[in-house]
Amino acid sequence: MTQCQLYLISPLEVGGAFPERLARALDAAPVAAFQFRVKGIDEHEAARLAEPLQAICAEREVAFIVNDSISLAKRIKADGVHLGQEDGTVEEARQRLGREAQIGVTCHNSRHLALEAGDAGADYVAFGAFFPTTTKQTDYIATPDLLEWWQGLMEIPCVAIGGITPQNCGPLVKAGADFLAVSGAVWSGDEAAAVRAFAAALGSN
Repeated sequence: MTQCQLYLISPLEVGGAFPERLARALDAAPVAAFQFRVKGIDEHEAARLAEPLQAICAEREVAFIVNDSISLAKRIKADGVHLGQEDGTVEEARQRLGREAQIGVTCHNSRHLALEAGDAGADYVAFGAFFPTTTKQTDYIATPDLLEWWQGLMEIPCVAIGGITPQNCGPLVKAGADFLAVSGAVWSGDEAAAVRAFAAALGSN
């Protein structure tokens, strides 16, 4: 089985000192991907905010994934897009972003949605929330057996999301999560220390 990796999701505020924080986090220990997640701003402003963060990721060979917006991902030539259930289809994203793009899909706790996404050609599926989270409203609760089921069935990587910390991630890693998507556990404190703690928990140090 492949080593579980860290997938960072941005806080909603990514201006000001955030680029320096991102660089610190990515330099602390291995990170596979960074998701740019902002809400309630126009695409022009989002592109402006993304530019320095995208450069920081590119320098470190960390995949830069845009949340929700296929058009923003195309505009800034992001490495991929993460689609919620209302953000367009995998087929549309593939057509507009090309076959090299990483396309992920939020599947909540649904086996049906995950199988649909896999059939449509998604590069990964995301399950959650596994734990209570303050980052966004939790409408769905997922359990580790969902990860085990997916790993036994599919080759496509799965991402675990929702309230994950270095202290509680063990069962998700053991169940077969390929990536842990984390936000609050990293950005609510010392980001470098948090990333190192995750790396220790994942056994990549």
